[in-house]
Amino acid sequence: MSSFSELGVGEKVLKSIEELGYKIPTPVQQQAIPVLLKNQQDFLGLAQTGTGKTAAFGLPLIELLETTSKVTQALILAPTRELCMQISNDLADYSKYHPFTIAAVYGGASIERQIQQIKRGAQMIVATPGRLIDLIGRKVINLKAIKFVILDEADEMLNMGFQEDIDSILIHTPPSKRVWLFSATMPAEVREIADSYMHNPFELVIGKKNVSASNIEHRYYVVQERDRYAALKRIIDAEPEIFAIVFARTRLDVQKIAEDLIRDGYNADSLHGDLSQQQRDKVMNRYRNHSLQILVATDVAARGIDVDDVTHVIHFHLPEEAENYAHRSGRTARAGKSGISIALVNSRETGKIRQIEKKVNALFRISKIPDVELVCEQQLLKLVRKIKDVEVDTAGIAKYLPVAFNELSSLTREELIERFISLEFNRFLDYYRNAPELKSGYSHNEEKDRGDHYHEGIRLFINLGSMDGFKESSLRNYISETASVPAKNIGNIILKGVYSFVYVPVKYLPIIVESFTGETYKGRNVRIEEGGRRTDSDSRKSKQKVKQFQSEGKGKFGRSDRNKEKKSRKKESKRW
Repeated sequence: MSSFSELGVGEKVLKSIEELGYKIPTPVQQQAIPVLLKNQQDFLGLAQTGTGKTAAFGLPLIELLETTSKVTQALILAPTRELCMQISNDLADYSKYHPFTIAAVYGGASIERQIQQIKRGAQMIVATPGRLIDLIGRKVINLKAIKFVILDEADEMLNMGFQEDIDSILIHTPPSKRVWLFSATMPAEVREIADSYMHNPFELVIGKKNVSASNIEHRYYVVQERDRYAALKRIIDAEPEIFAIVFARTRLDVQKIAEDLIRDGYNADSLHGDLSQQQRDKVMNRYRNHSLQILVATDVAARGIDVDDVTHVIHFHLPEEAENYAHRSGRTARAGKSGISIALVNSRETGKIRQIEKKVNALFRISKIPDVELVCEQQLLKLVRKIKDVEVDTAGIAKYLPVAFNELSSLTREELIERFISLEFNRFLDYYRNAPELKSGYSHNEEKDRGDHYHEGIRLFINLGSMDGFKESSLRNYISETASVPAKNIGNIILKGVYSFVYVPVKYLPIIVESFTGETYKGRNVRIEEGGRRTDSDSRKSKQKVKQFQSEGKGKFGRSDRNKEKKSRKKESKRW
């Protein structure tokens, strides 16, 4: 595996990226950087979001620019303000030991301040199309000396209706420039841009065209329309450690969902074009530092969000166009991590799922909405872990302990644990005690039709579950790694407290059973059986844990048509 120095990156840039913790180049960086450093032809790179494309073009760009010249030599176009800021910040980090000036030009900020910055001299300009055209019209920016034009997230810019803007901008650049185009998908419009403005480009494809990242697990839940919001809450409650982005179709939808979540006690907020610049910055800062758990956003607003630890992307509404599904789901599973993409659909929208599957080459698994028992198990497990991992200030509480010990001396160990857990857990149980089961919006026939994705192959019982710290994705990966079976061939997983059911193709049965013979997990013998037979009390343990607390709960729980769409997105993007 190549290092950055082997790719041809200079010492000053190496020093910068080493300080940032960059050690091993990603696949797109390994293949793009040497080609771009040669500076012999245009470049067309197709790679998913979160694969390191900014460094792939940023590092060679820094090496190729003339530090002694103050004229603008490079122009990077991005679809949104958020991505524009991210790219400019990254380039500033990469060029820490180079005397470069980088100007970020975008709407929603002081144009006078941006004009002053450009007039002082900027070798690189990172811009959104709308604001750049404004500055060109004011004769503030001269693109006659431009040597490099980089179109980042080109598919999204075109999807947002920026085709004419891009044409207008490129007219002002010299014919001798190099054009580097990066995109996550390759719709016809991107190919048209390449054919119109690029000459015999070097084409690099990482993975397959228009596909979703392989480390993302795709699920969908078919719900009745009236239960869409209730299903969202149930999914969030079943994943206590969730750190998610929820996508909705319009700004009004986003605002309403966020307000409802906040009202119901969730740590959520909204991100859309109707917010002021100050409000948007505040929301994003909270999300980046994890003081905000659920971000509800429109497609345009969330474009360019680069947060490595997003665990889930939830599509409250499916996007209008299949390509946007890949963009949305790409907000998770970044920097080599895994993630989960969840779609909520009604029975009339299931056909869209099949269209998206074909378009982005992703396998969707139909799932059932988490039931009350599973939700309660997960919340109980979260509480137990919180108690177990709390930092104890022994010296600080020492003088108060005798009083506490005396007050609690009549309680047994079991009674004490029950009361401490019930103190927090009772409110949650009371909320869910009479909660109705959410009926699935799909028919039995559809479940049968999707049997290859839902109940695939033969059912296996394994004595591991959520109480062992597993989620569906992590259990799938554990079985895959232990038995050397591709994770994509492991079917649906029904996760319970201390056991689970796993569906696998019959041909993998012998190797899985053999691989788990003698296997242990955290000192516990792992047992895996065909058909889901159970000879011990595994199936009763988790039920007993929940019923024990359900019997004592008190109090109320309050959980702390294409062109039209393009015009709408372009209008919103001007706010960004």
